[in-house]
Amino acid sequence: MLAFLRVVFILVYSIIVSICGFFYCILSPRNPCHVATFSKLFGHLSHFIGVTVCLRKPLGSEHYPNAIYICNHQNNFDMITAAKMVQVGTVTVGKVSVLWIPFFGILYWLSGNILISRKNYTQSYRVIRKLIRKFKQKKISFWIFPEGTRSRGRGLLPFKMGAFYTAKAAGVPIIPVVVSNTHGNINLNRLKNGFVIVEMLPPIDPRCFSDQSVRFFSNYCRKLMIKKLYQLNTEIFLHENIHRRFK
Repeated sequence: MLAFLRVVFILVYSIIVSICGFFYCILSPRNPCHVATFSKLFGHLSHFIGVTVCLRKPLGSEHYPNAIYICNHQNNFDMITAAKMVQVGTVTVGKVSVLWIPFFGILYWLSGNILISRKNYTQSYRVIRKLIRKFKQKKISFWIFPEGTRSRGRGLLPFKMGAFYTAKAAGVPIIPVVVSNTHGNINLNRLKNGFVIVEMLPPIDPRCFSDQSVRFFSNYCRKLMIKKLYQLNTEIFLHENIHRRFK
C-alpha cells in the first residue's frame, strides 16, 4: 500500500513540476541554469521515499570552470539522488528517447539538456563537436553518464569514450561524481530506506594525459570511481551494522 501511494505521489508531483516547468522555461527556453533548478526539485522526492542523501563536494566546487561531470548510472532513482549534485550552469546529455516521456520529456529538452541517439554514430559525433563549440562560447558544463546505460547492480560498467574525447579536445577537466549503491537497497514499501552518499571528486586535468590515449584517460577515471564506489558502499555497510547493533 505504501509503495502504491508513493508511486502515485511521484507521478502527480512529476506532472505538476513538468507542467509548471514548461511555462517557467518558455520565458527563457534552453537556458542552462534551468537544469540545476529542476534537478533539485526532483531531488526533493528522496525525502518522500525515505532516503537521506548525503552530498559531499570538494572545497570551492561552486567556482569550478567549464567541465564535464561523469557519474555512475544505476537506475531510475538517479533522478532523485545524483540529481541533487547537478551544479548551476550544467546540462545533462541523455538519450533521445527521453523526449517521449509524457510531460517530463518536453521539460527535459526545454530546460536546456542535450539529446543524443547512441545508435547513430554520425549524430553522436556531431553532438561532440557541438559540445566542444559550446565550451568555447559560454560558461557551461555537461553531465554525462559514461556507461551509456543503467548498470542495475552490475557494478561500474565499461565507459564510452565520448566524454573523454570531448574533454581532451576542449581542454576542460573531467569531474567524477560517485553515487553509492542504490540497486536493491530501496524498497518503496519500507518507511525508511537508509542513506545514499553522492560524492564529487576533484577535477582531473586532461592535459596531464596529453601523451596518453583517450582510452587510457578513460580507464584512469574509471578506476578512481570504482575505488570511491567501494569506499562509499563500505562506509554505508558499516554505518548500518552499527546502527542495527545499538538500535
